[in-house]
Formats: sequence, C-alpha cells, structure tokens
Amino acid sequence: MINIHKEYIVDDNGNPTKVILPLEDFRLIEEMLGFDLDEEAISDLKAAKNDREKRQEEAYIDLDDL
Repeated sequence: MINIHKEYIVDDNGNPTKVILPLEDFRLIEEMLGFDLDEEAISDLKAAKNDREKRQEEAYIDLDDL
C-alpha cells in the first residue's frame, strides 16, 4: 500500500481547496497512472492492446526472450 504524505490548504471556512505533495510522491503517482509515458510508449501500448484484442499471438514475445 502506498503512503502519500500530503498537506491540505483550506479556505477561510476550513474547507480543503488544494493539496501539497512531496515531489517524490507526485512522481510516483504520475508513474502509477502512466502520465510519465512518452508518445512512443503510448503508441507501443496501443499497438499491444490491438494485438491482444485481435489475438495476434505472433506479435507476442515470450518472457524467456526478454
């Protein structure tokens, strides 16, 4: 389980309006959500998804080959 250290910024009524995160936690969240991927990686993932949906097994790579 991930532990995110955060600080809340509140308005005059005490309602949270923003959050401050340590940069390390923010980068971890970006990575987990895939926001750190470049266009080539996104294109590769889309192609892999297409291969899976069409069951194009010749496009697969055995784990032993990696």
